[in-house]
Amino acid sequence: MKRIDHSNLKAQPEKENFRGKYESKNFISRHLVNNYYKNVKSLLELIPEVNNAHEIGIGEGYSTKRLRDWIPSISGSEFVVELISRAKQNNPGSDIFQESVYDLQYDDSSVDLVFLLEVLEHLDYPEIALQEIKRISKRYLIIGVPNEPLWRILNFCRLKYVSDFGNTPGHLNHWSKGKFIELINKHYGKVIAVKSPIPWTIILAEKY
Repeated sequence: MKRIDHSNLKAQPEKENFRGKYESKNFISRHLVNNYYKNVKSLLELIPEVNNAHEIGIGEGYSTKRLRDWIPSISGSEFVVELISRAKQNNPGSDIFQESVYDLQYDDSSVDLVFLLEVLEHLDYPEIALQEIKRISKRYLIIGVPNEPLWRILNFCRLKYVSDFGNTPGHLNHWSKGKFIELINKHYGKVIAVKSPIPWTIILAEKY
C-alpha cells in the first residue's frame, strides 16, 4: 500500500469541530443526528452476526458511545492525538487508540464490521483509505458521508459558509448518492443496502 506523508495532507482534522453536532441544543440538529443513528442501526440489523467491530475517525468518541449500545465490544481509533483522552472518557472500558486510516493496526481480515462515519469526505486519499479498511475487514463496512449537493444547498439556505458555496470547512470530497455507491462498489465490495437520512448517505457493504 502507498505510504502517506501526513505532513503534506490538505486535511486538518485537528482544526475541526467534532463535538458540535452532538452537543447542539438545536431541536432540528438533534433530530437529524438521532435520525442518522436510527438509520445506522437499521443497517446493523441486516448483519447476521457481529463478534467484533472497529470505528475509525471517532473524534472525541461521541459516535462510538452510541454504537456501544448495540455492539459493546466495539473499539475505536482517532488520528488526532489530543482527542484520544476525551474519547476514552466518553467510552470507559473500550479499546480506544491513535492510528491513521491509511495505516490501520488490525491484522488482515480480522474485524467483522468496520464503521467509517462522516470521515471519508475529509480525506485527501479516500480510495487508499478504503483499500486499507478492506484489508482489515473480514466482511462488512458501514460508511456514511454527506449527500451532495443537498448538504451544501442546506448549508447555503441557512446562510452558512456562503463564501464557500455552502461547503463545510474540511470537506475535501463531495459525492452524490449514486457516485458514492459507485465508489464503494469499486474500492470495497458489494453494496447491500443504502439509507438516505437527510442530508447523508449511509451504506452497508460486504467485502468482495
